[in-house]
Amino acid sequence: MRLYCLSGDLAKPCYIITFKGLRIMLDCGLTEQTVLNFLPLPFVQSLKLSNLPNFVASIEHDVQMDGELKECCGRVFVDSVPEFNLPMDKMLDFSEVDVILISNYLNMLALPYITENTGFKGKVYATEPTLQIGRFFLEELVDYIEVSPKACTARLWKDKLHLLPSPLCDAFRAKKWRTIFSLKDVQGSLSKVTIMGYDEKLDILGAFIATPVSSGYCLGSSNWVLSTAHEKICYVSGSSTLTTHPRPINQSALKHADVLIMTGLTQAPTVNPDTKLGELCMNVALTIRNNGSALIPCYPSGVVYDLFECLTQNLENAGLNNVPMFFISPVADSSLAYSNILAEWLSSAKQNKVYLPDDPFPHAFYLRNNKLKHYNHVFSEGFSKDFRQPCVVFCGHPSLRFGDAVHFIEMWGNNPNNSIIFTEPDFPYLQVLAPFQPLAMKAFYCPIDTSLNYQQANKLIKELKPNVLVIPEAYTKPHPSAPNLFIEQPDKKIITFKCGEIIRLPLKRKLDRIYIASELAQKILAREVATGVSLSTLTGVLQVKDKVHCIQPCTESVKDEPGTSSMSSAAPSKEDVLKNVKYEYGTIDVDALMKRLAQDGFSNIKMDRTGGNLTLQLVNEDTTIRFEDNETHIICNGKPSTRLKLRDTLLKCLQSF
Repeated sequence: MRLYCLSGDLAKPCYIITFKGLRIMLDCGLTEQTVLNFLPLPFVQSLKLSNLPNFVASIEHDVQMDGELKECCGRVFVDSVPEFNLPMDKMLDFSEVDVILISNYLNMLALPYITENTGFKGKVYATEPTLQIGRFFLEELVDYIEVSPKACTARLWKDKLHLLPSPLCDAFRAKKWRTIFSLKDVQGSLSKVTIMGYDEKLDILGAFIATPVSSGYCLGSSNWVLSTAHEKICYVSGSSTLTTHPRPINQSALKHADVLIMTGLTQAPTVNPDTKLGELCMNVALTIRNNGSALIPCYPSGVVYDLFECLTQNLENAGLNNVPMFFISPVADSSLAYSNILAEWLSSAKQNKVYLPDDPFPHAFYLRNNKLKHYNHVFSEGFSKDFRQPCVVFCGHPSLRFGDAVHFIEMWGNNPNNSIIFTEPDFPYLQVLAPFQPLAMKAFYCPIDTSLNYQQANKLIKELKPNVLVIPEAYTKPHPSAPNLFIEQPDKKIITFKCGEIIRLPLKRKLDRIYIASELAQKILAREVATGVSLSTLTGVLQVKDKVHCIQPCTESVKDEPGTSSMSSAAPSKEDVLKNVKYEYGTIDVDALMKRLAQDGFSNIKMDRTGGNLTLQLVNEDTTIRFEDNETHIICNGKPSTRLKLRDTLLKCLQSF
């Protein structure tokens, strides 16, 4: 069994394991941090961005590159359509992937790159919320970039990386970066997804049973259990032991795995999500009291549901219940509506509200009472009429390189009373703000990441008790912001890997299950050969199809050849030949053997017992029969026919079936 690491992004993993001749992709996360190297895409032309000076390399300057790179406050940005870093495609051709298992909607954004225009013929499996919310993420991403098109695409800078300042000079696989896929590609890739429910068992091409179990991280998020009759592999990605709106993590299904692959730990290991949520509410309240407005860049689903609830309650407690909140996203309406029909995927507290009946999420109540309003874009019909300040705006994209958030930064950036609050840990907020500098509005970093931190991961591993733990190498090293945080399991065998590596996992197939056809099973006649031990012969044909082994009855029939007499004897069938095979067992009675040898014409036999072993010397035939614990040897220096005759005599002294 081998594992291929196709992505260096620990939060957006993409792995392939080879198992029983299959190639199974675990997640297909898209590295979006590459877009931070590009200038933002405003809805209308930005005077500030348009007037940025060109970057000129100090040596080997290429005039053809003029206009591709812009300089802003000491940073260099690419003036082009944003590009994304795909999972590595040279380690293993995507067309050879048999199955893709997706753990959550954040880890499926590279799916259109993998399944479309690559010759992919495999199958994709995910839970229903993962599919539907993943659709929202993909459609929003396409809409944001297509609504602000660029006239041209910059490419020459990729050939001059050695001349560029950091971080562009350190760009990983820049020539492999790709522009956004089309909406047609999104629809094509999602049409290949097969929906599964929690704890549903699915036979994957006869090689193993795949079961998604709740990971507790977000709506529909799952860990995957791959099991056979003799092996168990668990893939833990994006899990949480905290109590939030998704269904809690199912730990029992992950216990005692032969191999446990763990990834997707928190990107903010030094902070407490509850503490940061409190800081966010406090910063929003202070901003409103200063007659400013708060901008919260966010994704269209996930933590934003909790933010609606907590922030509204906090503002009401602070006497600011008349402050309007706006949720702006091309998929805002679908996201808000869909979240309230997912009772089976929610925590028990949220499920109980459904049976009252009540809305599981309070944002449905806020929408009915106009405390929360949603729009596709800032230029959507009705937004200008309803918009008033001070207010709180939730919109994308968290990278601030495209989407409505770019418009609000340009509109509010010069007012120090306004604030921008970052909650998504995917992007370093100082790099996010770099092309907008100098910026007067306040910036707060309140990362809310509910996935496992290092302490929780260490505790979970001890409880799950895997035979082998497989984790990214970075998790075994002290975290840059907290030297005492890393995965440490001294009692476990740990195998680590890095991006681009292929590692061998210590899982060897020793046994496999074989099925017997019912009509053949009915003919089995077992014979007891020892206390509690019964044996039976089985004559059949072993068939292997889709990795499933099955013994079928022999169905050969012998037909008369043309021109031959019906009276002629037919050749025996395969089954007849096999049925005549006998299997001997038991121990030899020496006295009975001596009598049979005498009956068969052997005389002058000498018996010798030495060291517990019995030896018979047939003097006339110059032959020795030596008996050992589990073996009988006939050492014949005479005619070969003598040895065969002695063999037959010995076999007559044993029981057979």
